Order: sequence, then C-alpha cells, then structure tokens
Amino acid sequence: MTIATSVQQCLAREGVRYDVIAHERTRDSNHSAQAAHVPGDRLAKCVMLADDNGYLMAVVPATHKVDLGAMHRRLNRELGLATDRELVELFKDCEPGALPPLGLAYGIDAILDESLVDAPDIYFEAGDHRALVHMSGRDFLKLMANAPRGTISHHM
Repeated sequence: MTIATSVQQCLAREGVRYDVIAHERTRDSNHSAQAAHVPGDRLAKCVMLADDNGYLMAVVPATHKVDLGAMHRRLNRELGLATDRELVELFKDCEPGALPPLGLAYGIDAILDESLVDAPDIYFEAGDHRALVHMSGRDFLKLMANAPRGTISHHM
C-alpha cells in the first residue's frame, strides 16, 4: 500500500488531513469502493481526456460515466479519452488504472462533477490498486478550488 509521491507532496504542501484505507488489489475504482467498503458515489475517479489543446482531468464519482457531449457543450472542446501510453507518461508514479483525481498534484487542469460537491467525505485512488485516500469533502474541495464545476457525468 503506497501513496504516489506526487499525491503525498501535494497533500503535505496544501496542509490537507487524510488517512489511507488499505484494501485487496482491485482492477478499477468501482471494485476499489467495494473492497474498501466505501460508497461508490463518494469515490472520486479520474477520467483523463485530451484534445488538440492538451489534457483535462474529469473528476467524477466511481459510479458515473463521463458525458462527453456535456463536456463539449460546457467547454466547447472536442475531448476524447487519453491513451494508455499518454497516461503512463503523465502519471509516472502511479500504476496504470489507479490514477488519483488530483490535477493539482500533476499540473493538469481538472473539471469537477457537481455530484461530488456536497459529499461529507471523499475517497480516491492513492496511485496503486491497493489503497484509497480518504479526506473530508471540504478538504477535497480545497484541493479542487481552481477546477470548474458542472454536471459532466451520469450514473452508470
């Protein structure tokens, strides 16, 4: 169980209190929520999008799917999913598929799904498939202060 170095440094720099929840190895955020016995609608996942203007991190609940049409309407960008090769380069300290939803830690612009705004607490992948970071919703919003918010996903 490890937290990606970039995430640890970001949380320390921002003075955010958190704890780490270990769980059995999983393959995706939905299974991580189940393994850690946390609500999937409070587990924030990172969906990396790209276009000619660069990368954008969509932060949505694990139980949701990004609505690319809504993203286009909101941002006037033709975004598609970033490739696995691009993700390996962007998140060098993370295991593939366990990307923390902290654009601040990686110098990537982010957009936050409105459904996460009122959550009392938030969980997210720590950078591997064996641990989640847990913090208050207020502290998570502090980390996402520069990210625009909107309805950018729908329940799967």
